[in-house]
Amino acid sequence: MGNFIQVLSDRLSIIASERLWLEGAAIQQAHTTAGLPGMRRVVGLPDLHPGRGYPVGAAFFCEGVLYPALVGNDIGCGMGLWQIDLLAGKVGLDKLDKQIGNLDEPLDDHEWQLLHAREPQLAVRLAAVTGALADAGLDAVHLRSLGTIGRGNHFAELQVIDRVACADTLATTALSVKHVQLLVHSGSRGLGQAILAAHIDACSHDGLPAGSAVALDYLRRHDAAVRYAELNRALIAARIAQRLRCDAAPVLDVNHNTVTPAHIDGSDGWLHRKGATPSDHGLVMLPGSRDDYSNLLAPVTENGALSLHSLAHGAGRKWQRGECKGRLVRLATPAQLSRTALGGRVICNDKALIYEEAPQAYKNVESVLGSLLGAGLVREVYRSKPLLTYKTRGECC
Repeated sequence: MGNFIQVLSDRLSIIASERLWLEGAAIQQAHTTAGLPGMRRVVGLPDLHPGRGYPVGAAFFCEGVLYPALVGNDIGCGMGLWQIDLLAGKVGLDKLDKQIGNLDEPLDDHEWQLLHAREPQLAVRLAAVTGALADAGLDAVHLRSLGTIGRGNHFAELQVIDRVACADTLATTALSVKHVQLLVHSGSRGLGQAILAAHIDACSHDGLPAGSAVALDYLRRHDAAVRYAELNRALIAARIAQRLRCDAAPVLDVNHNTVTPAHIDGSDGWLHRKGATPSDHGLVMLPGSRDDYSNLLAPVTENGALSLHSLAHGAGRKWQRGECKGRLVRLATPAQLSRTALGGRVICNDKALIYEEAPQAYKNVESVLGSLLGAGLVREVYRSKPLLTYKTRGECC
């Protein structure tokens, strides 16, 4: 483990091999965050990269204070995995593309009725989220965005398993190597942004004293946004399953932008995760870029304290969004970027976004996985490759 855990100070460590490239700006942001009042530990994960003032791909443990800015503007963003009953060898990309159609538009009454008929529990969850928003004083207008993916690195992807590393663990799940899996990465849409903006307007980037009225108010809004994000992913999966005329069995759903109470190193405090998947909630997905493999991982829970019980949530960016098109526009057209070296297809009709999310803008996921394995934090269950990745049908979402 020693070569994969870099201790940079008494408060900061990085989970990364000595060969893994990490941007200096991200490490500097991690150092700065480690110096915040009340901060006890910061752990950067192998997908660490710079964010808007704070690093992405990291976990932060504070005592006596919590920092909404560390959670960011997409509260509850995470990943859900479903097993669908489409045979892996019997799917055609043209047909799947046509059947999925446009997921950018909000659900209308007819589609709601179809989804509720398939999954009656969705109506119960919608009522609960509606009530949670009302109790937290949040605008119900955000309910209109439920069931849509959003921009940035969010996606819905059909995948197939191409390598099994631990058949025993795989056998404990509903997953099948003969069938297609659906991975959904999305969050709280504009709701999380509204919550963070209200906090910044009132408190700037200051921390909130734990137990104070303003902290309790933020936590009510945070928890409502987390429930919203979880329902959003379930609705996206239900929309896709309905359009593909197949059943979808949930396997996991894990948030990676949250703040939760935690007892760490003998102290009670608040564990913030910004682009960091919990390692104490069962199996997790580690997705690569749209032209790379993804991995299902089993956390090694006895080693979880090394990483603040957190894991990488993806490959991690190596290029800033604003520089991607300039680097790639002479090398590839949007049409070329919509086809992958692994034989997959990308649905992304936003000409700026398809460059921003190009596979070249991300690290190789094997390098991130290697650091997690080397640090003794995970075991691989399987590797999968993308068939069809949905980003957006239009110029906006």
